[in-house]
Amino acid sequence: MGQTRTRGQSARWVTALGLSLLSAGVAAALGQQPAPPTADQTVRVSTEVVNVYAIVKQKNRTVSDLKREDFELTEDNVPQQLRYFSRETDTPLTLGILIDTSPSQERVLPIEQVEAKNFLREVLRPKDLAFVLHFDFEVELLRDLTNNLALLSRAIDETVIRSAPSGPLPSPFPLPSVGGTHLYDAVYLASREMMKNEVGRKVLILLSDGEDQGSTVKLNTAVEAAHKADVIVYSIAVIDRAFYWGRMAGFSGDSVLRKLSEETGGRVIEVKRASDTGAAFREVAEELRTQYLLGYTPSNTKHDGSFRKIRVRVRNRDYKIQARRGYYAPSE
Repeated sequence: MGQTRTRGQSARWVTALGLSLLSAGVAAALGQQPAPPTADQTVRVSTEVVNVYAIVKQKNRTVSDLKREDFELTEDNVPQQLRYFSRETDTPLTLGILIDTSPSQERVLPIEQVEAKNFLREVLRPKDLAFVLHFDFEVELLRDLTNNLALLSRAIDETVIRSAPSGPLPSPFPLPSVGGTHLYDAVYLASREMMKNEVGRKVLILLSDGEDQGSTVKLNTAVEAAHKADVIVYSIAVIDRAFYWGRMAGFSGDSVLRKLSEETGGRVIEVKRASDTGAAFREVAEELRTQYLLGYTPSNTKHDGSFRKIRVRVRNRDYKIQARRGYYAPSE
C-alpha cells in the first residue's frame, strides 16, 4: 500500500480568494481568534540553512563528478561558506504534476497523460510523494500527496479539456472565475497550499504552453510563492502553435514559462513534436538524479523578509549552472 496524505481526495480552488478562505482566513471570517502559540511554537532555531539544488552541464551533458571546492556561492554578491554538500539525490522528493486542460491543449493532452504516468513510474521512490492537479477556468486538485502510482495514474487519466462556461460559475466563493487558463493561480496554489510545509526537494512539473487567461494573481506573485516554498519549476512546453494561428491570436507563453522555471532553478523544455514529449520527461528525470545539494548559513542574519539574490559558480567557466536565483529571508 502506498502512503497518502489525507487532505482530501479532491479539492477545488476557483480563485486566489479561495485560498485565503481555505487557510487561516477562515477563522478570521468567523470571528475566531487564533490560538496562542505553545511553548514549542515560540522556540526559534538559531541556525538557518539555505539549501540550493544545482545542475551543472557542459554542452548539454550533465556533469556529476564535481566536489565541494569546485563551487562558489554568493548571496547578494557576498561569498558564503558551504556548510553542506552532497552529490547524492537521496533526499525525499515532493512532486507536483500541473496539467493545463484549457482548449489550447486538446491535441497534446493524450500524449502528456501517457508520458506523465511513465515519468512517475521512473522517478518516484517509496519515500517520495506526488500530487496531481489540473487548471483551466479553475484550479482543481485531483489527487492529494501520495506515492500510490495507481491513484496518481488514475488522476492523470481524469484530466479532460474544458472551456470556461458562458454563465456565472456555481461557487462558494464571492468572486466568479474569469478566463480559461488559470496558470498563475495553479502555480501559486500548488506552491503555497501543497508545497510550503513539505521538506526535501520540491519540484513542480508544469505541462502547459504558458498562456494565462483570467488568473486572480499576477505572474510575479506566482514566482514569489514558488520562491517562498523553495519549489523548483520544470516546464514541459507542448505548444500547439496552430491553435493560436488559426484564431489569429498572439502567443507569449514562452517568456512566462522561462520566468517561472529559470527563476526557481528549473528550465523549459519545448516539445516541437508531440511524439517527443517522452524525451522531455526523461531529461527532467536525469536532472533530478544528478542534482548537487549546496547548503549554507547566510552571513546576513536579519529577519527582514527581503529577497536575497543567489549566484552559484564553478571553477570551470565552460560549465553552465542551473540553480534558483534567490530566496526570501524569514521575517519577524
